[in-house]
Amino acid sequence: MSYKSQTGSHRGSDKISKSAHEKKTKEKKQRSAAKYLMEETPEVSAQDAAQRTLNSLSKLGTQIFALSPFSNYFDDWIVNLRQVVSEFESNSAVSSDEQFAKERTQIFLDVEAALAQKRIEENNMSDEAKALADINHQIVEADRQYAEQTRERNTKRNLEVQRLSIKIRELEEQLASEQEVKISFFKFGAKKKAAEQLAQTTQNLKAAKNESEVTLQTFTAEQEKLHDNYEKHKQELNAESDRLHMELEKLEVDISTATRTETCTALSNAVTAVMQRAPTATS
Repeated sequence: MSYKSQTGSHRGSDKISKSAHEKKTKEKKQRSAAKYLMEETPEVSAQDAAQRTLNSLSKLGTQIFALSPFSNYFDDWIVNLRQVVSEFESNSAVSSDEQFAKERTQIFLDVEAALAQKRIEENNMSDEAKALADINHQIVEADRQYAEQTRERNTKRNLEVQRLSIKIRELEEQLASEQEVKISFFKFGAKKKAAEQLAQTTQNLKAAKNESEVTLQTFTAEQEKLHDNYEKHKQELNAESDRLHMELEKLEVDISTATRTETCTALSNAVTAVMQRAPTATS
């Protein structure tokens, strides 16, 4: 038992010793590599660093994002922008001061807030695309309903006009017949009765014609009202459709371009200013 315990302890000690040795060797290699890198890539002068930074800012300020949604590129763009400014500040030849730090911090806060708002606007545009699809459906539905209601009203009007036309024709025939009966009667009592019947039929015919005229006027007025309501509703839908179309056209345009350009211009001005404030010896 004692022998096994000592053996296990010895083996564990070998492992720790080996691990520590490998760690020291690795750190030594890393230090050597870092030293080699520093020797191979000497730090540029302040003026060169500034010019390199200005060139990078110019490229980032005019960078064009490929496809919508353009907000997908915002995070990477901010990372690249921070890296460019960080490399400038980390150069030991550059005399970065407190004023530059404040300006740089504020510029980044402003652009991040602006791009966050642009992201919201772009997301809202996606909602507007759905709204446009709904509006287009409503326009089609409005056309369908108007056509269907017009067809139903025309059918109803035609049936009613046909019914009244038949009634008027029958009354006209009845009136003609009663007029002949009135003439043929010789007895006073029969003549009087025929005259009364003729008067009633004449009145019924007049009422039927009047009903027919009123019916046509009513259907015409109702159809005009239906058409006016349809046109008004259609104009409202088309106006909303046009508005949404104009908004959605922005999906094909990167709405962050001006913001990003202004940000890079502001940073370039800050870099130029800090270089002008720096002692001449640093150039």
